[in-house]
Amino acid sequence: MYEPIRDKSVHSTMAGTTHDFPRRSREEELDIQLAGHLAALLAVTDELRATAPSADLDTAAERLTEQVTRLRGGRTPARASAPTRGREPNATTLHRRAHALAGRALVVAASRADTAVAILAAEQMDAHAEALHPRSLASR
Repeated sequence: MYEPIRDKSVHSTMAGTTHDFPRRSREEELDIQLAGHLAALLAVTDELRATAPSADLDTAAERLTEQVTRLRGGRTPARASAPTRGREPNATTLHRRAHALAGRALVVAASRADTAVAILAAEQMDAHAEALHPRSLASR
């Protein structure tokens, strides 16, 4: 009914076979994940900067670049030099996406105990929430 397995499993964890594939520590995995979230947030920030330039977005982009570079061991993130052609990005959609990405980065930064990134992510969440709902944060 079933065809027999002919090859050795790539998921083998028997003694002596663990050196067959690379392993990363939990901290390394969290660094990779956090750098990915921050790089995505940087890309959205760059899109927002192209749509509506501001000094706050410029500062946020610089701080995000610094953190991604640190997490990636000195490798700077790829940046879009010119706005993409096609549909004009909607600022509200971009702010929502940025808010969600900052939230994901905050969760990973807290898990990793990276205070600098946690503060940056929380600030970005607040900034994008303020952009989405200007009156809600002002009343706090």
